[in-house]
Amino acid sequence: MEQPADAKPQTLEVFDEKANGSAEAILPSPVSATQPRPASSKPQLSTTVIIPIWIILSSSVIIYNNYLYNTVQFRFPVFLVTFHLTFAAIGTRILQRTTHLVDGAKDVHITKDVFLRSILPIGLLFSASLILSNTAYLYLSVAYIQMLKAFTPVAILLISWTFRIQEPSKKLAVIVFMISSGVALASKGELKFNLVGFVTQAAAVAFEASRLVMIQILLHGMKMDPLVSLHYYAPVCALINLAILPFTEGLAPFYELVRVGPLILLSNAFVAFLLNVAAVFLVSAGSGLVLTLAGVFKDILLITGSVLIFGSSITPLQVLGYSIALGGLILFKTSSSK
Repeated sequence: MEQPADAKPQTLEVFDEKANGSAEAILPSPVSATQPRPASSKPQLSTTVIIPIWIILSSSVIIYNNYLYNTVQFRFPVFLVTFHLTFAAIGTRILQRTTHLVDGAKDVHITKDVFLRSILPIGLLFSASLILSNTAYLYLSVAYIQMLKAFTPVAILLISWTFRIQEPSKKLAVIVFMISSGVALASKGELKFNLVGFVTQAAAVAFEASRLVMIQILLHGMKMDPLVSLHYYAPVCALINLAILPFTEGLAPFYELVRVGPLILLSNAFVAFLLNVAAVFLVSAGSGLVLTLAGVFKDILLITGSVLIFGSSITPLQVLGYSIALGGLILFKTSSSK
């Protein structure tokens, strides 16, 4: 599906998805930011209720994943992502039959052509982003990864400019400079810098930014809330990951299941799935700027929690750099709202 020639570029708007927290989940919501309001049959929660719930769930997913990888030593990101996607595919279908949360799927018509030209390529980018972003936790601290994720809007803009989806402007150039400089300072101040981890997370950001831009191009006008989107993408991505699992981690994670036990993996996947459910309520609960500020607050809490829980070290230079990047992020959201 090609974007109409007279369509208004929505590259800035697509970052709403990142701002509302899906970027930080094990299953970042593969949905465009131009989401419809929930139908009246769906329950709704006020902003003051859903934002704290979302912050807790989003932070819990990241901390839980890091705990699995580095404390429990279950160092198999491909298997864990595949397990989460399989859990999500089953979970969305259960919700479809028992609740109204996935009613939006009735309004989405996926033909074979749409699947091959849109869903599959976006699913490939989604899988790559998930696997790489989870692999980064094997090498980098939670705090530093959150700082690197601040570069995502820059990647979105650079891709959009390259393919002439969005025209450059002085204000956007300032945003790119602010965020890039802030992330660069944060990287320079990182005490335990790991090149493999840095490249892995940078690649994850690139894949995620490409995915978000492709959603705007290929799925323009097809509106899916986070759960409906997950309903379609989870099984596709699970099968993609399952196909590469034998070549990356083999049977090792299955042997480790005996040591770790199924309960910890099930509870981990359940928390991640709850985050996607919360995203449905979050999208309709407040303005994009409010959600952006909530995301910033959550990231600050995560970085603080990383220091207190995992003993991560952050330097004054990193604090300065990340503050500059966050300023650029807020300016970015402000620009997209106008």
